[in-house]
Amino acid sequence: MAPFYNMQKTTEASMQKVTEASKQEVKEASITPIKDSEHFMVSAFIDHRLDGVIRVISIIKRNNLQPLYCVYCNTENDCKTVQADVQIHSDNFGFPFHVSDVICKGKHMENAKQVLISTKDSDNNNTEYLPIKNRFSTNTFKFDFTVCISSLFGKYNNVLQFAQTMEMYKLLGVQHVVIYNTSCGPDLEKLLKHYETEGILEIVSWPIDKFLNPSPGWNFQEHKGDIHYYGQLVTLNECIYRHMYQSRYVLLNDIDEIIMPYKHTNLPSLMKDLQSAHPSVGVFRIENHIFPKTQFEDSGKFKRAEWNNIPGVNIMEHIYREPDRKYVFNPAKMIVNPRKVQQTSVHSTLKEFGGSYNVPFDVCRIVHVRDPLQGHLTKDQLFVDKKVWDFEQELIPNVDQTLNFSGF
Repeated sequence: MAPFYNMQKTTEASMQKVTEASKQEVKEASITPIKDSEHFMVSAFIDHRLDGVIRVISIIKRNNLQPLYCVYCNTENDCKTVQADVQIHSDNFGFPFHVSDVICKGKHMENAKQVLISTKDSDNNNTEYLPIKNRFSTNTFKFDFTVCISSLFGKYNNVLQFAQTMEMYKLLGVQHVVIYNTSCGPDLEKLLKHYETEGILEIVSWPIDKFLNPSPGWNFQEHKGDIHYYGQLVTLNECIYRHMYQSRYVLLNDIDEIIMPYKHTNLPSLMKDLQSAHPSVGVFRIENHIFPKTQFEDSGKFKRAEWNNIPGVNIMEHIYREPDRKYVFNPAKMIVNPRKVQQTSVHSTLKEFGGSYNVPFDVCRIVHVRDPLQGHLTKDQLFVDKKVWDFEQELIPNVDQTLNFSGF
């Protein structure tokens, strides 16, 4: 559990860490301190849906917000300054720092190439500009399906489950996976490098711990810290805008979750049917279902000697699913059309165009192999769900090959 800082100590520690972080790290990580403030810029985008305003995804200290200004430049010597509209997202979970949209409205923004957020209405000495992305909209996408994994931190080293999940997503039709990486275990790092070299994985450096004291949890009262879950809400929103014109759909889920179609062979056929039935909808919420890693299938046929020394969980062994509890909140995850989302939280969007749709459990659900939430239930009280076995013929050799290429 992260230590709790009172507000004064938080401020001192935050600013000391900012001073220690090198400019090179700041540039690579896209976490840039806003001069003379406790806030940070992350990335900037043209929002073509809102008359071409510049949207700067930022981290704002909620109780210390002063007037902010946008300095946007067409060329190095052609810059304009306008007052910013700061929109702090509503789902702060009690944390002092939170994801925010700093909206810049001005003339001739369509030609702007870079922007910075300033505490002064004239700031010619600051050189910490962000490049402006999404300057041109398009209906032609590089990817059909991108998975955004919002935060990887600590010594997470679950190699086998990650390899199985990545190979499963390939079989389901995903072409691109993005991970915001603060830190991970040494074995998983080897696997990440393999997938990055292969081309399916994009690793975004996310050194949030150099600037703030990130919380390892979602609830401020319980977990303390400066910002929710290693900045998960910042990275989820950043990932949507990053892929606005790169990917037809974006999946927002955790590293140990698989959004699994049950009535379709893959994600393209699932989304073709869902989108044709709900043409205006851009947010599809998928129920989360727990497969306890403490319950093993009886035959042992997937307890393979080749995987004995690989760290992590073998999802093929865990086919028992906890019953859904209708009186307990289901932490759904989402498949979204990024062009229909303005702001998102973890389990639902905050602002979207066209509404959302709760996908029925029998059409698609999340396979989430993890610690049990209903640990008192015996195996007989769980449901048998062998969906992952449908993929064994292709999945197992693909996982073996990946592990071999990664040096395991």
